[in-house]
Amino acid sequence: MDFPLYHLDFLGNRLLIAIVAITHVVITHALAVGGMLIIACMERKGLYDPEWDRFAKKTLFSFFLITTTVGAMTGVGIWFSASLVNPTSIASLIRVFFWAWFTEWICFVTEVILILYYYLTWDKWVNDRKRGHVRLGFNLALTSWLTMAIIVAILAFMMDPGNWLTDKSFLSGFVNPIYLPQLAFRTPLAMVMAGGSTFLVLAFTQVSDDFRKKATKFISKWILAWLPFLGLGSYWYLQAIPDSMRANFNVALTTQEFTSWYKGVLYTIVIAILFVLLLTLKGIKTGRLSKAVMVTPFIIFIIFMGQFERSREFIRKPYVIGNYLYANGFRKDDYPLLQRDGILKHAPYVSIREITEQNKLAAGREVFNLTCTRCHTVNGVNSVVTKLSHMYGSNPWNVETITNYLAVMHQTRIFMPPFPGNEKERQALAKYLISLQYSQEPFEGVQVIGISTEEDKKETR
Repeated sequence: MDFPLYHLDFLGNRLLIAIVAITHVVITHALAVGGMLIIACMERKGLYDPEWDRFAKKTLFSFFLITTTVGAMTGVGIWFSASLVNPTSIASLIRVFFWAWFTEWICFVTEVILILYYYLTWDKWVNDRKRGHVRLGFNLALTSWLTMAIIVAILAFMMDPGNWLTDKSFLSGFVNPIYLPQLAFRTPLAMVMAGGSTFLVLAFTQVSDDFRKKATKFISKWILAWLPFLGLGSYWYLQAIPDSMRANFNVALTTQEFTSWYKGVLYTIVIAILFVLLLTLKGIKTGRLSKAVMVTPFIIFIIFMGQFERSREFIRKPYVIGNYLYANGFRKDDYPLLQRDGILKHAPYVSIREITEQNKLAAGREVFNLTCTRCHTVNGVNSVVTKLSHMYGSNPWNVETITNYLAVMHQTRIFMPPFPGNEKERQALAKYLISLQYSQEPFEGVQVIGISTEEDKKETR
């Protein structure tokens, strides 16, 4: 491990990233990528109906405000949290995709400039210039999509690097086997989410009953038009997923946690389609029922996106970069060296190099920090204590049993990386894990680097 490790024991490192990343993805997909296109289409309708123009501007203001504040902050937050939690993965991706990220940054800056210009000139470009303003909106939509298209290549690379594993070229990394299928899935998904977000704006905007009926039909048709493409993209994406990830997906479907989520998403999608059909065929008069119906698709699409991202992260395990970097931050090619010498010998930010009987417990804590805390907490979310309690019950845990389990855990739980260290480190880790059965001491992670034995602690007082 080349970097010091941050650990948030109550919330968990992976949940920290999930909260930031899913918030960012929902905003960028719904309000930027899909949102700018539906706004440009509504502004085009406004060339012939001023009420469409007013509603399009109000929608743009809502989307503009959120994307340039929460969207931008969570975008930076992804970099910050990922650099803390798994710095090796970010460093590896930067080495491969430096120029792609540089280009994406240029697209993002262009997107911000265009959205500011687009909003500020809305009421100034009138009459003959109004068509030029509509074209500006479509250019903004294209720039937003290009930003996503570049990032999707990196997300797909993390699932399946393809030929990059052998030739290490930027082009093979960018045009990886899952890139186009995932882009074909995310593009219509963004458009569908944009429709749900526009419904949300319409629900809380004062407009005439006649316009509300027209807008409801337009947004409903927009969603229905993109749904077939979303289905085709989903199928293509599913077929492109490697067999190992399909196995993880099957594992997920056997757990009550994931099964209940999938059923919930399926039921809500069916309900959403029925609501959209109802709105398309009948229209709904203004009132509380109308607002509830319009808000429903937005909520459903957020749930769907959250579960999709959660499932994508799960099936990618045990890797954070497919067949290259494990989720624990250790490179696959480094395993033979680490399993021979041990990880403590090669980790720069540890205080113990050689394990003895006197320091075995403290060494086990160091090993736990290096190998387990990317995914697990001690007593928080995805707690290792809870996992072991389910496996071994409340009776005293056995060192030999846990040591043996650590050697084969990746075979019984295929989404977990193999243990990267040697035999002594497995025994030390097992001893530390057993100490947690009755310990209430919080795990502070990076804050206690350099303090590993009682003698060390006394010296720091």
